[in-house]
Amino acid sequence: MRLLYTLAWWLALPLVLARLWLRGRQEPGYRQHWGERLGFYGRQATPAPDTIWLHAVSVGETRAAEPLIDALLAAWPACRIVLTHMTPTGRATGKALFAKHGARLVQSYLPYDTGAMPARFIRHFAPRICILMETEVWPNLIHQCNRYKVPVVLANARLSQRSLGKAQRLGKLIADAARGITLVAAQTQDDADRVRQLGVQDVVVTGSIKFDVVVPETALATGAWLRGAIGTRPVLLCASTREGEEQLILDAYTRASLPANALLLIVPRHPQRFDEVEKLIAAQGLAVQRRSGLGQDGIVAAGTQVLLGDSMGEMFAYYAACDCAFVGGSLLPLGGQNLIEPAALGKPVLIGPHTFNFALVTEQAIAAGGAALVADADALMAQAAALLQDPARLAAMGEKALAFASQHRGATPRTIAAIQPLLPA
Repeated sequence: MRLLYTLAWWLALPLVLARLWLRGRQEPGYRQHWGERLGFYGRQATPAPDTIWLHAVSVGETRAAEPLIDALLAAWPACRIVLTHMTPTGRATGKALFAKHGARLVQSYLPYDTGAMPARFIRHFAPRICILMETEVWPNLIHQCNRYKVPVVLANARLSQRSLGKAQRLGKLIADAARGITLVAAQTQDDADRVRQLGVQDVVVTGSIKFDVVVPETALATGAWLRGAIGTRPVLLCASTREGEEQLILDAYTRASLPANALLLIVPRHPQRFDEVEKLIAAQGLAVQRRSGLGQDGIVAAGTQVLLGDSMGEMFAYYAACDCAFVGGSLLPLGGQNLIEPAALGKPVLIGPHTFNFALVTEQAIAAGGAALVADADALMAQAAALLQDPARLAAMGEKALAFASQHRGATPRTIAAIQPLLPA
């Protein structure tokens, strides 16, 4: 089965590269570092006593990995980390987050899963362990790690019932890959149970590392500056919105009974859609400003109805600047996004009905009183209007969100303890 999978990869590679080039028209980062994606690295890597390889596919996984990376570098002072990604936005996020570690952290794109390419990566960097974040399972990568005796850990692992069904339909390909995973550190007991159904032998429940995130002081300062540019107006943030959701939100906004001076702040998840979303806002006849147009001394005009968050790496700042936050990817059947970040900043959280990728944490946040489920975009606006016009209720819900986020900390040290036997003392 894996041979057919490998053949399919080689046959699809010209199309994959063509798609990469086309995506580079909107995101130039896709046209950079192609050699890394193909497993070519030029000169031999600088020798390191111990190399830890950690893969975080994109922005969310990279941000989630921050507490774990900091803890790994502290626990193993002689090691370096090779951090791999699949997307330019993930790589840019990693560069911003981990510049503080200097030469102890090296970034690269993950090579395509052809077999030969992951093998070249392993020979080049000589990792002592491979840590995959959340849901990344690559059959040839795992096979090559087993071949070169590199333990494979799936950290902060989550597996929805839907994803389990998809994996089981792939049969022996995924079953063999699952058996090749040395250890899974799962977010919840349900995740652990589903992972075991795939055939992984060693599974522990550590909780979600995302609860351990530390909000950077620079983000808080940027958030305070942005709030100053907005003024005292109530702010509803719609964060990490996906294609199709912005139109629903804007339509509902035009019908809503929000406070007259309320500001709608929209931050699309994917930067290549910033211009598209601005056109959607303008098509509704709404006055819009862009974050990038504010400059250092700019202000959000009193007549501006929608502020478009068109910057990368500032999500914490946007959360800090708002009064109430809706977490996108949940109005449409896309699985939702991480609601821990706004909760960690003490912001009331609203979330749509489609949260299958974050089902348990969503249920827990709602049960704790820090989040509320909304059925659709109109319900979102109605709930936001009620909160923004009731300061006492807004503050109480924010306090409950913060208490919920604080209560679930501690996954990072549990994960370190689980992987410690796999690394040298």
